[in-house]
Amino acid sequence: MNKKSILIGFIALTSTTIAQEIKNKKDGNYKFTVVKNIEATAVKNQAKSNTCWSFSSLSFLESELIRMGKPRVELGEMFVVHHAYLDKAEKYVRMHGNTNFAAGGAFHDMFYVMKNYGLVPRSVYNGNPNGDKEVNQLQMDDMLRNIVDGIIKEKVISNKNWLKGVDGVLDAYLGKMPENFDYNGKQYTPQSFAASLGIDINNYIEITSFTHHPFYTKFALEIPDNWQWREMYNVPLNELIDIIDNSLMNGYTVAWGADVGEPGFSFQNGVAVVPDADLKNLKREKLDSLVMNPGKQKEITQELRQEAFNNYETTDDHGMHIIGMAKDQNGTKYYIVKNSWGTARNECDGYFYVSEAYMKYKTTSIMINKETLKKEQAKKMGL
Repeated sequence: MNKKSILIGFIALTSTTIAQEIKNKKDGNYKFTVVKNIEATAVKNQAKSNTCWSFSSLSFLESELIRMGKPRVELGEMFVVHHAYLDKAEKYVRMHGNTNFAAGGAFHDMFYVMKNYGLVPRSVYNGNPNGDKEVNQLQMDDMLRNIVDGIIKEKVISNKNWLKGVDGVLDAYLGKMPENFDYNGKQYTPQSFAASLGIDINNYIEITSFTHHPFYTKFALEIPDNWQWREMYNVPLNELIDIIDNSLMNGYTVAWGADVGEPGFSFQNGVAVVPDADLKNLKREKLDSLVMNPGKQKEITQELRQEAFNNYETTDDHGMHIIGMAKDQNGTKYYIVKNSWGTARNECDGYFYVSEAYMKYKTTSIMINKETLKKEQAKKMGL
């Protein structure tokens, strides 16, 4: 969120400070005072694609570049998606279909592509070769799945022509990937452009918080989109929140993976909350009243969080980007989150406000720069 977009509400002046006070919508009941706001690039629209992980991880990386004093750049999400899909297809076939093959992914997929294939600016490869007003990749996903399932059925993968078929479908829908390109008057390959960003991918780690694995160890989070089976650090819930808060207050943003299927998630109204009530059997009118009015939030424990994950109530729905913190008129802490659903679906310019209770309850994982960890946290995690 840049300084311009955050002024969607109104500015409250005092004699000594300037506090930015923002409503969740024009006639909304929430009044947020900004505690921390970190610069981010413009909100994008993933449209009809399941590629939030690429949008959010690259948004995170773009804010890292801004923080480091690098030139502002918007990176090509579909370049990352294209490469990840190709490698995902080969793994899926070699696993006889016993792994996930879909458009979804994880934050670490972006760094995987960056390391192995490079990155490109969005202006060089935007994944919309036909100039469609709104991208729809659902047909592409179906076609790719038909190809790989057909190969598994034939039980012959030595002939790599099928992989060329996967690449051909991706080229048709996303465009042929560039081998060389000009950017700001310089010639690059994807690999040399990635190197020019000056990012050390070893500085970035993923963290989660679940009790079915020991704390302060690493494990591969058991979610379908973790197709690489990459490991994450496991910490207690209170430390997960402390890590998020400490990162933000020190000027570092956070990539956020979460379940967005809760009744209290209302992007249209600019909030995600967990009211202290049983929401499952409420009528719509009563539910809206609870969600749309700031009030007491449910106390989220490690046990409650684990139960929701065990029962498939918390799934790896969506990847987003946390760029700041705020408090409502009751002093309740919220996180300012940049989404990738465009700017027209709510009155917060495509951002929304997530309560601490929702963050505790529905976070599946985060990605941070490990430089923001406190010394004692890093030591317990073996870093």
